[in-house]
Amino acid sequence: MILRDGAFLALRAITAHRMRSGLTLLGIAVGIAAVILLTSIGEGIHRYVLAEFSQFGTNIIGVAPGRVKTGGAAPSGLPTAVRPLTFDDARALRRLPGVVAIGPIVYGNAEIEGNGRTRRTTVYGVNEDALQVFNMTVASGQYLPPDEWENARAFVVLGNTLKRELFGADNALGARLRAGSLQFRVVGVLAPKGQFLGIDLDDTAFIPTSRAMELFNKEGLAEIHVSYAEGASSSAVAKTVRATLTARHGREDFTITTQEDMLRTLGNILDILTMAVGALGSISLLVGGVGIVTIMTIAVAERTSEVGLMLALGARRGTILGLFLAEAVVLAAFGGVFGIVLGVGLAQLIHLVVPALPVHTPLLYAVLAIVLASLIGLAAGVLPARRASRLDPVESLRAE
Repeated sequence: MILRDGAFLALRAITAHRMRSGLTLLGIAVGIAAVILLTSIGEGIHRYVLAEFSQFGTNIIGVAPGRVKTGGAAPSGLPTAVRPLTFDDARALRRLPGVVAIGPIVYGNAEIEGNGRTRRTTVYGVNEDALQVFNMTVASGQYLPPDEWENARAFVVLGNTLKRELFGADNALGARLRAGSLQFRVVGVLAPKGQFLGIDLDDTAFIPTSRAMELFNKEGLAEIHVSYAEGASSSAVAKTVRATLTARHGREDFTITTQEDMLRTLGNILDILTMAVGALGSISLLVGGVGIVTIMTIAVAERTSEVGLMLALGARRGTILGLFLAEAVVLAAFGGVFGIVLGVGLAQLIHLVVPALPVHTPLLYAVLAIVLASLIGLAAGVLPARRASRLDPVESLRAE
């Protein structure tokens, strides 16, 4: 039997019982739609979170004081004091090959008073390189000038939200602010940065690092951010940073984290979550598989005499097996196509109703959905098709 005849017979058998075939097809479609919908939401959240992290740039290496251990406890009796990171450490890292900017960071929460208003917000102690390190843009005025780090002038750059809360539509440049017991003069306002996982990045103030150390009574830096050139190897730069600080401190009493490693780890976690969400949706595919098993078993029982006649006319048992398997696969494939349309449509509808919910359906998921539906149809049709191919021709003709 040629392939065209086999496909014709399979389609004829499906259309002969439209209601039954439609319900089975719907079962597969609902399962595929559930998988597409859930994975679209999962992939959308995946891309959204990675984009949120990537807005600060990916060519960043963070150095924090203290050595993070993956397991075990520190030996008893040994001192636990952590040597702080210093401006000299930051200067040493700034001279390394491949490093284009350095950010000695101190941060904390403080009450900012200005223009007769008071607001508690996050204050970052940074240097002139922070504009490049944090991938920020100045909307008006200028950023912190390149002063000597230890004796930087008392300037402040305001985030967009903080400027609006304190000064409204008025010009903030040149105004005086108080943070704790320290006085600062506003020299710039940043362009809106948006939110990062629900945190308003514009509700911030940036002051020189030495002034932040004085404000928060810190003896050392909270972090050093190292920005390296585009195309440079993060592992090579991290290795150089580790060697330099180890030579300066006499031991590795710090922790290095690359933005690239963090994004990779985060991406792996989100991939697992997306797969888990898709697996939950695929449970409904089991219902569709059971439906195919049921309808194919009924079809074998109803068409016993037809199978017997085909066998009596010389049809091979493999041909009979292929016909029933083709019916199951066609049912599942049509259900898969309908399920993709339904799932993508529902995903876009949800995105229209809830614009804040990120949704993205990769083409790969649609292709995998069709393949999965066909495999389910193939697996579900094996037993009924095998039973049909093993029928005795004489007994099958007597069943009429």
